[in-house]
Amino acid sequence: MRLRTRLLHTLAATLIVMTAMVTVGLTAPADAAFAIRIRPVFATLGIDVDVKLGTMHLHLAWSAIPSTPSSTKPADPLF
Repeated sequence: MRLRTRLLHTLAATLIVMTAMVTVGLTAPADAAFAIRIRPVFATLGIDVDVKLGTMHLHLAWSAIPSTPSSTKPADPLF
């Protein structure tokens, strides 16, 4: 088997396994050993993603509106 074919098969198998894990995680109850929860945040036009695997929790947040100013220049006084 050529290397290219083996890599393509490995990539396809990885995509199938990841799709299955996401599907199981999204449909699992909140108290399950593996769960994924996606919540929209309307105030900042963002999303919060919580991934729970046993006792480990991973939290990801993305927002279209940054919470900190994009400039590193100090703010000028008002007067």
